[in-house]
Amino acid sequence: MRQLRARYRSLRLRLLAGMLAWVLLSVAVAGWGIQQLFRQHILAQLQSELNIHLDQLTAVLQVDPQGQVSLSSFPSDPRFGHPFSGLYWQISVPAQHGLPAQLLRSRSLWDAHLPDAYPDLQAGRDLQATALGPSGARLRVRVRKVEPAEGPFDDMVLSVAADQALWAEPISRFNRMLGLALGVLVLGMLAAAWMQVSYGLRPMARLRGRLADVREGRTDQIDGVFPTEVQPLVEDFNLVLQRNAQGLDRARQQAGNLAHALKTPLAVMSNAAAAGDPALPRLVAEQVDAARRQVDYHLAHARAAAAVRMTGLRSPILPLLQGLVRVMERVHAERDLRYDLQGVAADLAFRGESQDFQEMLGNVLDNAGKWARSSVRVSARRQDGELEIRVEDDGPGLSPERAEAVFERGKRADERTPGSGLGLGIVRDLADLYGGWALIRKGELGGACVVITLPAA
Repeated sequence: MRQLRARYRSLRLRLLAGMLAWVLLSVAVAGWGIQQLFRQHILAQLQSELNIHLDQLTAVLQVDPQGQVSLSSFPSDPRFGHPFSGLYWQISVPAQHGLPAQLLRSRSLWDAHLPDAYPDLQAGRDLQATALGPSGARLRVRVRKVEPAEGPFDDMVLSVAADQALWAEPISRFNRMLGLALGVLVLGMLAAAWMQVSYGLRPMARLRGRLADVREGRTDQIDGVFPTEVQPLVEDFNLVLQRNAQGLDRARQQAGNLAHALKTPLAVMSNAAAAGDPALPRLVAEQVDAARRQVDYHLAHARAAAAVRMTGLRSPILPLLQGLVRVMERVHAERDLRYDLQGVAADLAFRGESQDFQEMLGNVLDNAGKWARSSVRVSARRQDGELEIRVEDDGPGLSPERAEAVFERGKRADERTPGSGLGLGIVRDLADLYGGWALIRKGELGGACVVITLPAA
């Protein structure tokens, strides 16, 4: 059963089966049509031949004053003179006006005769019929009623008949030759279909070999040029392989970074515990807090890397920004800052996880709140499939050198302000994971303007 299912799933066998069914159907219909045309041609030819013989028989017909019927000459076809040759003629004169019935017939009939009574026969019109002839053979008969212009009787019946074997045998021979020719045609078409399918599917076999090379580790992507129908699949698969390799590299880097980030707090706590430092509780709390921030940073980074590979994500940004603003208003309540979201349309959405958007914009809004004097303005627009978000404050702003430096982890715009230096660093990292970017420029309010681009939903 499994082998049958595997054969059914074979693209080669499905193509060949479809081609076989179509070829057989087409050849059968064509053969039937050709056979019917030939049969009609043979029958029409036979009817034409019988009509010619009947006209000849009518032309040589003679009637003397005493009512005796004779022929001035016999029909020219020699088959009329051979007994049971399959071609016959007959002249039948019924008894009328006191004269006896007369019957003239070809030598080929020998002692047999053809029927002479046809109820539907009318003078001046020929009739086609079938009858039994010598030895019980079925005949095709053409009959004509003739009314002599002069003579002692009113009418006579002229018949010409031909054995059906005369046209059945050529048709049978033609059918055998036609079947043989169509059989050869079917075999040739199937051979051509097999070669065409084999040649057409050859790139698939080559693709399977390239996939085996990737699976065995001999190469890291599918190499080679493939047909236009297969090349997009190869390119998409190579892109998946490339993204998987990048994800693996990022995972390794993140694991190394996390291990390195946790090594310092652990070493500090270990040394303080070994030295019996009286400030050990405070030191442990500080280092645990630093380790937690590092863990949160790397977890956010890992979550964003996984979200990038997902499809169908859609996060409307206005509700998320409104929630962040409410949090920021409580955090900076003593400063009475004003957050303006008038530049954010309700239909804008981010193609990614809402938690990652909150992580990025939360850090930016918090940083703007630290430096703003009275107001922070947020605007957003969609352009060419990207979402551009601007967060401006009316603070002192940053120079271009300092604006680039604050995106490095551990760097802060002012060392006197509290913070770990991870906020803007993770903003750029997350934006980069989603294929966007983040930078700081001079804002219209006089302070800094953080510009973030992200994929739009």
